[in-house]
Amino acid sequence: MRFSIASSLLFLTSAASAASSWGFKDGSATVASKQGHGATAKFSNQEPAKNALVLGKADTIKVSLTTTEDSEAKRPHQAFIVITESTGIEVALPLDIKSSGKAVAAISHKDLAVPMLLSDEPLKVNLVLGSFGSSNPLISPVFNIEIYHVPNTPLPPFERPMRYGPRAEIHHIFKVGETSPPMIISVVFVTAIVCTFPMLLVAWNKLGANLDHLPKAVQAAPISHALFVGSIIAIEGSFFLYYVKWNLFQLLPVFMGLSVVTFLSGVKALSEVQGRRFAGER
Repeated sequence: MRFSIASSLLFLTSAASAASSWGFKDGSATVASKQGHGATAKFSNQEPAKNALVLGKADTIKVSLTTTEDSEAKRPHQAFIVITESTGIEVALPLDIKSSGKAVAAISHKDLAVPMLLSDEPLKVNLVLGSFGSSNPLISPVFNIEIYHVPNTPLPPFERPMRYGPRAEIHHIFKVGETSPPMIISVVFVTAIVCTFPMLLVAWNKLGANLDHLPKAVQAAPISHALFVGSIIAIEGSFFLYYVKWNLFQLLPVFMGLSVVTFLSGVKALSEVQGRRFAGER
């Protein structure tokens, strides 16, 4: 059986590409403490440090390592240190990486969320590396952190938010709606209505209104004239009640009933007036 050299080289290249992955070397974490009780921990790929690092309020954990791709020092596109608390709260800190793959990061109290600072269990620290291409990304545990607080010092205030729990009943009092229009609008319209009466009297005087026909009109159709004038006054009264205390649903039935009475009585009353006009009475 004969094999092509080109096919063999292509197969080997594909296998090497599929097996490539991101990693790191020379991993270490050092606690820089002002009190001078620093500690250093070594870690490697998938082999975290055995002992947890103690982080005080004034301390800083300095992380250093060299990122690699197939054991060759390279700079990945993404590199983070992910710190996880037992309840699932996470904080991601980016690594400062040079083109040679040398990476550093610093962790202090100010970089952590308040629930992490109050945690009784060690915080888990993982290294995350990834980039473009076919190389497999890396998620590797590197070390744990124990938070230290000086005895008899106040802890950071924190109240865990309630999720999907009962809340206090909300009592809301809606503002009472306006029962009447603004005073300025009412004054304007009342003034306009009152002014129409002098204008009506002036118009009757100019047009020669004859009040001597009033007894004859009332005698000819007393009920029609009385209902017609009375229904008009009643309509005005219903509008006044609507302005004072009625609502629209109280006004509409009364207004519709009075409108029917006004129409029927008005036809009869105006027919009587028309008859006198045809008779030449002015």
